Amino acid sequence: MKAHRTALILSFVLFLPVSQDWTVTAQPSLDPYLVVLGISQDGGTPQAGARDHPGWDDPSLRTLAACLGLIDPVTSQRWLFEATPDLRPQLHRLDQQHPVDATPGISGIFLTHAHIGHYTGLMFLGHESMGASQVPVYAMPRMRAFLENNGPWDQLVRYRNIALHDIEAGSATALNERISVTPILVPHRQEYSEVVGFRIDGPNRSALFIPDIDSWEEWDEQGMRIEAILESVDVAYLDATFYADGEIPGRDMSGFPHPFIVHTMKRLEALSLEDRGKVRFIHLNHTNPAQRLQSEARREIEQNGFRVAEEGEVVGL
Repeated sequence: MKAHRTALILSFVLFLPVSQDWTVTAQPSLDPYLVVLGISQDGGTPQAGARDHPGWDDPSLRTLAACLGLIDPVTSQRWLFEATPDLRPQLHRLDQQHPVDATPGISGIFLTHAHIGHYTGLMFLGHESMGASQVPVYAMPRMRAFLENNGPWDQLVRYRNIALHDIEAGSATALNERISVTPILVPHRQEYSEVVGFRIDGPNRSALFIPDIDSWEEWDEQGMRIEAILESVDVAYLDATFYADGEIPGRDMSGFPHPFIVHTMKRLEALSLEDRGKVRFIHLNHTNPAQRLQSEARREIEQNGFRVAEEGEVVGL
């Protein structure tokens, strides 16, 4: 059974089409890898109440909340970055395409912050659903306190469905001999917790995951520049909630706490084509035209050397 499972994993990594230069060859086939399990903003696409969205009638236009899976085929370990409201189908996709024997087969979950699309999937680990046992949940101090001191999340802690593990900004957590994860503080609304992105380092490559940030300029004020970080990683999944101002009719979007895709592209236009090619836009709102493959927004992104993340996309580490 174990040999069969490994063969399935290797086959998927070797032959799944991926964007840019991320074709995985036979040599690194046993390396850890990331898989994109969702690309949408917290509410998914289509969102509740969006009655006229074509995704209700066309399943190909539906996408899940932003989430990455991290798999080590040698150790049969799997981690999630975010516990989204779509955890059920996301875990099922992992089980179908990147299987392990154990249930739930999650070696840990890394949380960026306490907004609904990023942690509420923890509810499925509770006794009303999976009844999981001590699934490691990696959280910053305020995020940990939020889970420990507010229901129903505190019940997950008391019943030992989850086991909270402290992480510290700028300090790497070694997951095994080949993989480490480092949280990076980012400016974003902090009603209940601090907000972080993650740098994920494998034996050969590294990735950046920042699904939410208020603006790159506020990050500059904290001594962090996205351009410098892009130079140090191989792929970057960046906040792309909205494409441009005017996307939501009747709303002044100038104060929305996310960088528009058009602004990010303008800011990064001086980078080399190689560095621009590292960017995968993620966390797209259901109104974002870049979700549509044949849209002018998608063409503009690709013509400028960037990409939109795709569900099922695999990146070797």
